Amino acid sequence: MNRVVVTGTGVVSAFGRGTDAFWQGVSSGTSAIRPLTGAYVAPIRFNNGAEFADYVPEEHFEAKDLNFMERFAQFAVIAAREAIASSGIEFSPELRESAAVITGSCLGGRPIEEAGYWELFHNGKNRVHPFTIPLSMANAGASHICMEFGLEGPSYTISTACASSTHAIGQAFWMVRSGGASMAIAGGSEAPFFLGNLKAWEAMRVISKDTCRPFSLERSGLVLGEGAAMLVLETLDSALARGANPLAEIVGFGMSADASHITQPAATGAIRAMRGALRDSGLAPEQIGYINAHGTATETNDRIETAAIRETFGPHADKLAVSSTKSMHGHALGAAGALEAVASILSLRCGILPPTANYLTADPNCDLDVIPNQPRKTHAEACLSNSFAFGGLNAVLAFKTYV
Repeated sequence: MNRVVVTGTGVVSAFGRGTDAFWQGVSSGTSAIRPLTGAYVAPIRFNNGAEFADYVPEEHFEAKDLNFMERFAQFAVIAAREAIASSGIEFSPELRESAAVITGSCLGGRPIEEAGYWELFHNGKNRVHPFTIPLSMANAGASHICMEFGLEGPSYTISTACASSTHAIGQAFWMVRSGGASMAIAGGSEAPFFLGNLKAWEAMRVISKDTCRPFSLERSGLVLGEGAAMLVLETLDSALARGANPLAEIVGFGMSADASHITQPAATGAIRAMRGALRDSGLAPEQIGYINAHGTATETNDRIETAAIRETFGPHADKLAVSSTKSMHGHALGAAGALEAVASILSLRCGILPPTANYLTADPNCDLDVIPNQPRKTHAEACLSNSFAFGGLNAVLAFKTYV
């Protein structure tokens, strides 16, 4: 079995374009949650989100390409460009034939479908945009990455709600580890800010009216975010052979299903996923120094995740540092796990743990060290990144420092 390392990352987030902007934001405890500004703003019960408000598509793509790319697919390609450039990898014909592209997205390009419905049912038109299908398909991000770089190996998209990109990275890791792919670009992208989706989340009554306060007694719900993150995964041998400097080693992946409830999480599923990641990695629970929590700031999720961490780690849970970076970059749904994977990798790489921002008062039901408000230096050698999705589908990644 191959050892697998991360040699490049790319990020688009509410902090702007680039891994550096993202890391500067989350590592300093800065929240990118602010009032929404887009044309989709309408009377709804919440007004805030983690939006890439200054994004200009024409700065990144030619007009002819934008005709075939919804916002989420644009984000995917921009993140992949940065990840590949930062990794320093060069694609030979052989590598192009065997490289995998595995992405995750919950919504895909649904804004173009909404626009078509508006034209049909409100404006009485008889036609929709001729490219509605290629613009809306959830695999468009993966397909455009393949086309941009001429990659012809295994490629597909996973849609498992807010575990989508964690599942994608985990599957890519297993493929590279087993030799099923020579290297992989893996991550996720999402652009959830369009009226129909905002109204759907409003109806769920799980969105905070002010901000995202994971694990805090005053938490009142999640806050939506948008963006993308992509990782370059390759074998340690190939990375060292070409002189690359690995950012971290990806060592384990676990997944499970609650088989319980479509929206309410169950601790048993989260426990099995974390134990699965530990078992797959060969790490002892005591070697984990940090967990990037799913941490949505809903009353039930944070309480259940706390219980699951305590059951998984036993007495070691009192020594664990746990934080939710969703408090800063928002809940980016299918892209959330990829953003949090980058945060986890850079936490180990830079020796800084991002805090749980917006924290006010301790909740007795969330009695973990949640790194409130201020970043913290760390010597952690390994960490987990948790994603627990609607539908009870759970995915957990394990990362280790590369020395």
